[in-house]
Amino acid sequence: MKRLFLSQLIILFTLFGCKSQTVNNTNVKSKSMTHKHPTLFKTINVDGINIAYREAGNPKNPTIVLLHGFPSSSHQYSKVLSQLSDDFHLIAPDYPSFGNSDFPPSSEYEYTFDNIAKTIDAFLEKKKIDSYALMIQDYGAPIGFRIATAHPERVTAIINQNGNAYLEGLGDAWAGIRALWKDRNPETEKAILPSFSLDGLKWQYTHGTRNIENINPDTWHLDYLRLSRPNAHKVNMDLFYDYQNNLKLYPNWQQYLRDNQPPLLIVWGKNDEFFPEGGAAAFKKDIKEIDYNIYDTGHFALEEDGEIIIEKIRVFMKKVVR
Repeated sequence: MKRLFLSQLIILFTLFGCKSQTVNNTNVKSKSMTHKHPTLFKTINVDGINIAYREAGNPKNPTIVLLHGFPSSSHQYSKVLSQLSDDFHLIAPDYPSFGNSDFPPSSEYEYTFDNIAKTIDAFLEKKKIDSYALMIQDYGAPIGFRIATAHPERVTAIINQNGNAYLEGLGDAWAGIRALWKDRNPETEKAILPSFSLDGLKWQYTHGTRNIENINPDTWHLDYLRLSRPNAHKVNMDLFYDYQNNLKLYPNWQQYLRDNQPPLLIVWGKNDEFFPEGGAAAFKKDIKEIDYNIYDTGHFALEEDGEIIIEKIRVFMKKVVR
């Protein structure tokens, strides 16, 4: 009888203990999830082009517009969208021909940075977003600075992750593209084609990182699928060629920085062969106060140092944007 009684006690204790633990875990989970805002995947028509975008957070909170680079899309900001949606309203569009946006042929859409910036500006107008911080990376810089110079009163801050605006910021990896600028012909185009290969895309994500195993291979595989579509090479070659026109606007963008002194957060991967650390340091010439942070990683710094960078963004934005 004593043994039976002890066995029953053990069974009861186990049942109630498990039930109590389950309830506690449920409570913990519900508390941790109450502040989260899911990322929504939306589309809006802008001048006849369906622009895909990711949006998260409460629109009543300060807005951050996330502008992606090459060869990526809004997917490069997945961590930012999921982790900052409790405090900020986040919106990340895909440029025409990038990500899930429409891919109109060159006969219907002019693939230049001027025109893409015009489309993204119209996108923000249509969304009625007229006060925002800009997060820029790679292609996001020439697009973002065009928007900022057009609407300086709307830009509350700039978060810069390897987004260049100075000649000092153009690294050795531009040699092939500079040759294209000098003389665009089948040979100079052929020399750049490896940039669109799976190995070339992998290099952009992994070069300069501390540990290649920190980088999710889905990134370059996803980009490769999109760059494998018909006419994708031509469109992106057109953008490589047009990039030279961004350099002509550098003085305008630098003047915008001097005149407006937007709060600036630098979160820069120093081992970027396209935009080395010199590009980050150059901003010190024109902005008086910079939250300046350099990381021992490559072109896509969020891939390896996302947790640290995202917390930097949170603290910076709460300090400078009310």
